[in-house]
Order: sequence, then C-alpha cells, then structure tokens
Amino acid sequence: MIQLGRMSRVLGGLLLAGGIATGLGGCNKVNKGEYDAVMRENQELRDKLSTEQQGKQESDTRAAALEQQARDYDAALNNSRNAPGGTGKVAKGGGGDTGFGNEEGVTSYRRGGDVVVDIAGDVLFDSGKATLKGSAKKTLDHVASTIKSKYSGQTVRVEGYTDSDPLNKTKGQWGNNERLSGERALAVEEYLVGKGLSKDQIYYAGFGSARAKSNKKESRRVEIVILAKG
Repeated sequence: MIQLGRMSRVLGGLLLAGGIATGLGGCNKVNKGEYDAVMRENQELRDKLSTEQQGKQESDTRAAALEQQARDYDAALNNSRNAPGGTGKVAKGGGGDTGFGNEEGVTSYRRGGDVVVDIAGDVLFDSGKATLKGSAKKTLDHVASTIKSKYSGQTVRVEGYTDSDPLNKTKGQWGNNERLSGERALAVEEYLVGKGLSKDQIYYAGFGSARAKSNKKESRRVEIVILAKG
C-alpha cells in the first residue's frame, strides 16, 4: 500500500515546485539551481509512486488468480464427491480419455470437470529462460490442435510454476520466481493463440513456487487447464 507520508511528500513537492515557478516568473528571487533540484526530486517521487502502484496491481492480479484457482479446485473436488461412485479424489490417468496422449514430459488428466495438461518445464524452456525451445513447438502444436478439435470454445488457463530456489545472478533479470513463471505462461499462451486459439478464450497466470510437487524438477512446469463448461 502506498504510504501516506510519501504521498504527502509528492504533493508537497508539487506545491513547492509551483511556488518556486511563481517566484521565478514574478521576481527572479529563487535560484534556478534550487528550482531544478526540486523538480528532479519531484520527478523521482513520481517515478517511485508509479512503480509502487504497478507492483500493487501485479500483486492483486496474482492474488485474484490464486483465489480463482482455489475455487476451481474446490469445485472439482465437490463434483468428484457428488458423482456416482465418487471418492473425493482428483482423478489422474494416462491421458487417453483427454485426447492429449502421452508424449515425453507431458501428462494429462481430469480434475473434476477440468482437463489439465502438465508439461515439464525443461520440455518447454532452458533454465532461467522464458523463450520457447524450438523442440517445444511440436508439443504445443499437438496441444493446440487437440484443444481446437476437442475443446473448442472452452476457456483455457495457462499456469506457470517454478521451484522454490531463489533466482541467481544469471537469471536475475526476472527479479523473482513469480515473474519468471508468468513470462513462461505468457509465452505459451501467445504460441497457442498463434496456432488458432482465440484470445478471448485463453489467459495466463504465474504462480512461482506455489503448489510445489514432490521434487524441484516436477515443480518446474506449465499447466494448461481447460476449464469445464459453465
């Protein structure tokens, strides 16, 4: 949250700058160097305020996506419990009934009414990178083709995940794991859109190290979730 003191300082800087400007125009008693220094400080405060506002917006977006994912997961469990013979467990299988098959590094399964396509991170990206490998495109071509033929019109959420290791200096351009996971999910979304999925039916979210799996390798992944029809 933006601190009130900083906001007051920005407003104070604006008022002071206005007063100095008036002085310069009226009687030239204010030193121009002092005026320039105040204006520079005022701009720096504006930039800091803008950065904080952007960070808060990104944080709110991630929080909303996490809340939506939790609601979807709970709904899937409830559907499973209420179905005839339901056990309350999330059903996983070889993917034969989902239409996605069993490619290396790719697992698909049903989670209640949703279909999840789990793709290992190293199938899609080099370590610390968010640019798709050339070899990843064949995998995503198959995913796009299956979605268009079997799940046409259904909403698709592309979720990016990482392990919990802090980013080292060579990967520091992303700042944190949430940003890296989001950029990876966005890269997958853009590729699928380029292969014919509608922009209106697909969106992405980066979850960083949330919902880690049994080991770091499995935690680094992209999940393409085809949501159940509403």
